[in-house]
Amino acid sequence: MGYIRVSTGRQLDGYGLDVQEKHVRRWCREAGHRLGRTIYRDEGRSGTLESAERPGLADALTEIEDGTADGIIAPNLDRFARTLVVQEAILAQIWKHGGRAFTADSGEVHPDDPDDPMRTAMRQMMGVFGQLERSMIAARLRHGRREKAEQGGYAYGAPPYGWRAHQKELALEEAEQAGRARQLRDEDELSFREIAAVLEAEGIRPKRGERWHPETVRRMLANPTDKPPTLYPRQRSV
Repeated sequence: MGYIRVSTGRQLDGYGLDVQEKHVRRWCREAGHRLGRTIYRDEGRSGTLESAERPGLADALTEIEDGTADGIIAPNLDRFARTLVVQEAILAQIWKHGGRAFTADSGEVHPDDPDDPMRTAMRQMMGVFGQLERSMIAARLRHGRREKAEQGGYAYGAPPYGWRAHQKELALEEAEQAGRARQLRDEDELSFREIAAVLEAEGIRPKRGERWHPETVRRMLANPTDKPPTLYPRQRSV
């Protein structure tokens, strides 16, 4: 089966879910592999998260464990993971249950072979470089935000649920305020997971991604309604 992932609701590097799916399907067709009916996807889920925190990947690994599927194909290695530790843990899960791992850009990812240590070294080097790339991107973003913050105003990119950016400031987005979620939490005493299920059932959608997740609900409710989320402080001249 296939697995695709984007770390935000809108993949900024242009490598969105539709493009990833095309690459996966083309590779399977050219390599002579039969792709199952399901291509599991995680939208708005970071590649630093473990498999249990990514519903799509967790479901895909369950098929491997149950023997429903023989292998899993992703567009490239960093769709599986963006850190070496998580990458190796996911691959170990696949191999533990007799599954095979593939990427559309380089073919099969082979398990360790004591007679070929270079195989392990090359795979792990790819994971290290993927992790380095992510760290460098994050550093550039932080630098850009600090420069923007020197001018005052909001410098965090896409505003969180319940807020919108307007003229470098955050303003309440009344249609997105968390009143329903707070009611479910305070009056009905529901858990974050239960609140997520109710919001989905009532057709209330998150700002980013397709589904509510317990952690998303927790972060939303952690933001007070009378003031915007924390900003970078305005820099003063001295």
